[in-house]
Amino acid sequence: MRLLDQINSPRDLRALHAEEVRQLADEIRDEMISVVSKNGGHLASNLGVVELTIALHRVFDAPHDKIIWDVGHQSYVHKLLTGRREQFASLRCHNGLSGFPRLEESAYDAFGAGHSSTSISAAVGYAQARDLQGENYSVAAVIGDGSIGSGMAYEALNHAGSLDSDLIVVLNDNEMSISKNVGAMASYLNRIRTVPGYKRKKKAVKNRMSQIPLVGRLMASVTKKIKDGIKFWILGERLFEELGFAYLGPVNGHDIGKLEELLRRARQRGGPVLVHITTQKGKGYEPAERNPDIFHGIGPFDRSNGSAAAKKGVPTYTQVFGQTLCELAKEDARVVAITAAMCGGTGLDEFKRLYPERFFDVGIAEPHAVTFAAGLALGGMKPVVAIYSTFCQRAFDQILHDVCLQKIPVVFAVDRAGLVGEDGCTHHGIFDIGFFRMMPGLPVMAPADEVELARMLSDALAMEGPVVVRYPRGQGLGVKEDDVRPLEFGRAELCRKGTDVTLIGCGATVAVCRRAAEELIRMGISAGVINLRYLNPLDAAMVVAQAKLTGRLITVEDHVLMAGMGSAVAEVIADAGLEGVRLERLGYQGFVQHGATDVLQREEGVCVERVVRLCASETQEKGLGVRRRG
Repeated sequence: MRLLDQINSPRDLRALHAEEVRQLADEIRDEMISVVSKNGGHLASNLGVVELTIALHRVFDAPHDKIIWDVGHQSYVHKLLTGRREQFASLRCHNGLSGFPRLEESAYDAFGAGHSSTSISAAVGYAQARDLQGENYSVAAVIGDGSIGSGMAYEALNHAGSLDSDLIVVLNDNEMSISKNVGAMASYLNRIRTVPGYKRKKKAVKNRMSQIPLVGRLMASVTKKIKDGIKFWILGERLFEELGFAYLGPVNGHDIGKLEELLRRARQRGGPVLVHITTQKGKGYEPAERNPDIFHGIGPFDRSNGSAAAKKGVPTYTQVFGQTLCELAKEDARVVAITAAMCGGTGLDEFKRLYPERFFDVGIAEPHAVTFAAGLALGGMKPVVAIYSTFCQRAFDQILHDVCLQKIPVVFAVDRAGLVGEDGCTHHGIFDIGFFRMMPGLPVMAPADEVELARMLSDALAMEGPVVVRYPRGQGLGVKEDDVRPLEFGRAELCRKGTDVTLIGCGATVAVCRRAAEELIRMGISAGVINLRYLNPLDAAMVVAQAKLTGRLITVEDHVLMAGMGSAVAEVIADAGLEGVRLERLGYQGFVQHGATDVLQREEGVCVERVVRLCASETQEKGLGVRRRG
């Protein structure tokens, strides 16, 4: 019987001796590789924190003590050790365990996470609530070296250091976020990790002082100052100490004994303490050690060699974006690309290789990426900011205030628009239409296929103001066209004429409308289809014309209903003063959980079957008003 099968809560860890702990670590790695190879997930980051997670749960008494995980990419080990072992095979499956910490999933999940750099802020809040209410528990935030370079993490460190409240920040330093870490913080941490002589000189000073009789408090104080002087001399600065944190480390994050010793010291010390550990991303699985970026987030793979199933045929929208941008950059030396620690994920690897001087990875810093792009544009360049839809939320103010208000020509390439599947509610891109279309002077385009994506990107770079091009995750439709012609600004496409009902889609849902219309025609129902193309400005003339013709509109969107495409169409109908037009909207009612995208779409009713069923059952009905259909 495995040791892992005997661990039902963190208390069971504390009875294990050193050899058993090492055996448990091996079993945990084996279990994670087995499950993720079938379900996909964030493997490399979790393999790197096995020993850290065991040590945290042996030293701290969760859930009484609060352990807060940043991002959540490294929470799988935590789930296995906190009563969810038997459900672990359902990881990231529909109605199964989430791939991220969730308050509603377990009392051990002290804070939900899906985006980076939140853990320290949440931990400071917990610590202050504890102190204000006179309670007694420890608070530990785990954050990676990529996430700690984000502005939100700096803000939290700055606040925490001024409060003198008991708080432990564990900095998991593996030299990686998703892509290789960049920036001054990454360089600083690298100096701490690798600077020759620091540990040796520090130990030598300590040994010499210990040999002096009657050292007393004065000499102890002198010793600390000398050690600090060495640290300042070798490292050139003491960033965390200057922010008000006691600094402990760096220590090997795969040595559980040393980890536990350092965590206990941090707990006993009191006040803000930063524990710096170094780990290897992908530890214990050779393919992940060799390619930690690929195994950061990966689909199902063959665990015997780490190879993923080859995707053949049609390129993904992300690949089409990357290829098209490279072609446009070849024609215009002013085109530059910006990513926020997602070079591979946004399809910019080839651009980086071809045009390294025009490629900028700003790290996990979406707000900075946007305003940085604004400065580039004002300086005469043509910046393209490639960010996932869900991460655009973090730069709302900069897009609105720094770009749109000033009418600065920045292109936002918004990848992963719509549902993204197993990563779930924190990563679905189903809110961006709502906040983009309310920004004055911001055109929003949604390609129905990969050819339209190439056209729209070319058009966007030719515009004199800001513009958004949003496109989904996954493969295109296999549409091919050699001539990438400009599209008419603000004009929709009438894909099919119909007299009974008009189906309106944008982006990925245009294909849903087309297939539904074909089904309806076979049933004797004449269904028209509009590909909106532009969500802002919306082609009101075409919508009004089809509304008058058919008297019934059905909008289908891969977005929440509130403030989405259907809402925009409803505004057009209301503003036109049309009477007797029936409008029904298909979309998402709120947060959508994790699972395979097609399963979620059917469950939420954003699918061909729902459109056909709705039309077939109510074709002959006539009425007035708007109906919401989740």
